Amino acid sequence: MPPFDPASLVADVEAFCQEIRPIEELCYVEHRFNDQLVPLARKYNLLGMNIAPEYGGRGADAVSYFTALARIGREGTGTRTFFSGHLSIGAYPIQTWGSEALKQKYLPRACRGEAVLAFGLTEPDAGSNPREMTTTFRQTADGFILNGVKYLISNGGIADAVVVFGYPEGVPVDDPSHRISAFVIDTHQPGFVKEDLTAKMGMPTSNTAMFELRDAVVPTENLLGELGNGFRVAMGTLVSGRLSVAAGCLGVIEDCLTEAVEYSKLRQQHGKPIAKHQLVQEHIAHMEVARVASESLLLRAAALKDKAAASPGNRALAQQADMLAAQAKFFIVNAAWDTADRAVQVFGGRGWSTLYRPGRHLMDVRVCRIYEGTDEILKLKIATGVLGKEYEAFR
Repeated sequence: MPPFDPASLVADVEAFCQEIRPIEELCYVEHRFNDQLVPLARKYNLLGMNIAPEYGGRGADAVSYFTALARIGREGTGTRTFFSGHLSIGAYPIQTWGSEALKQKYLPRACRGEAVLAFGLTEPDAGSNPREMTTTFRQTADGFILNGVKYLISNGGIADAVVVFGYPEGVPVDDPSHRISAFVIDTHQPGFVKEDLTAKMGMPTSNTAMFELRDAVVPTENLLGELGNGFRVAMGTLVSGRLSVAAGCLGVIEDCLTEAVEYSKLRQQHGKPIAKHQLVQEHIAHMEVARVASESLLLRAAALKDKAAASPGNRALAQQADMLAAQAKFFIVNAAWDTADRAVQVFGGRGWSTLYRPGRHLMDVRVCRIYEGTDEILKLKIATGVLGKEYEAFR
């Protein structure tokens, strides 16, 4: 197989972004799902960016993949969230922990656009603490039967397969076998009942859903990893997910800065462009520092993830990559929120409108401080890394 070509991926991502932008802007104003996202991603071969070539993917390393997501993030958090759901937390756990048969079953289809993937961990009453989930499974001669509800799932309403998690049914909490397991479930079956969630503050062009598993059938070969190993799968996947959110938020920062600079040079007030006003320049300076710092942190975290992936037995390296991903996600997401707010301020009254990009970014990026690890959880994780595990808040 030919080696991965970073330049080719950059070119394809750029072409995709150029073509998706006018469609995305129209869908946003009309407050509807962008149904051209998947066809265009298929056109430019972006549905398997981080999937190995033997399964039909492009085989991008972490640095190249997250750089691509940063470019896509300029087009909006909704657009980037699709790729995070499909690849960063959908395909990634299958490729990392799935059997060869499971990889062959789902990854080639995902790359061809024949199967959209999603990740179903969150429940109505289990968010920051996934151990409080109530989804259960029972084992049968042919596989597993799952029951439960998953909530606020990106791509959940359009997915053909979802990585889901649950506890063994009827096993007491204090029993050693009361451990989370992970599965890949096909959504096109009677036991999978889904509902789109459209009452969102932002991201109207992306799909968010909840679904209920009602005696949903999962064949034996769709167990992801080993029985009882689901928590490790979930936490390992979140490293990929957090970096993908951070990457997308870097794109938000870049787009908000570009928009604010261009607008401030054109907008006249008090007889001169507002770009000449010192307080507007203060906003621009803050945004530029946020961009530089966020880019540096993302690239460092992505490089460390590549390094850890190359040494799968190095637990210390994996822990370092995990911590740096948490730091990158926390810092860059909050930098994006501040940058979008500053861009709205530069735009003034026009900023408070979904007809302009900064306002859309501000609404959309707010959720990034919640999903894939809330600000509060990440602060505790980072502080524990500094203080030592004996000071962990939830021991």
